Amino acid sequence: MTVAHSDRGTQARSVAPGDRGATRIADRVVAKIAGQAAREALGAPLPDSAPPNATVVVHRDTARVRVAVELPYPSDIGGQCAAVRRRVTERVGTLAGMHVSDVAVQVERLLLTHARDVAQGRTR
Repeated sequence: MTVAHSDRGTQARSVAPGDRGATRIADRVVAKIAGQAAREALGAPLPDSAPPNATVVVHRDTARVRVAVELPYPSDIGGQCAAVRRRVTERVGTLAGMHVSDVAVQVERLLLTHARDVAQGRTR
């Protein structure tokens, strides 16, 4: 045990790491981590698309996440949503040290990529 002396001449003891208290990470910080993770999972954003928006409810060390995304169409929507769920779970767990009990992916809008390509003179 280490003993330190303060300016007033009293002794203060070192506190074991487990007895120091807890760090609380704000819900908005976890939401920013989740939003960034969703962006990473989806790759390069499409023109005219809004970035993913995440909302989070944290209870102790467990987070429930809802992510609103805009996806290209046609595409594998289920696969993209699964990738978002995996990435959000992994990044929130790694960066915030939280268990993620639920990630709900809400598809706000589908962006027709084929119609835009035809309007720009490209075909697939």
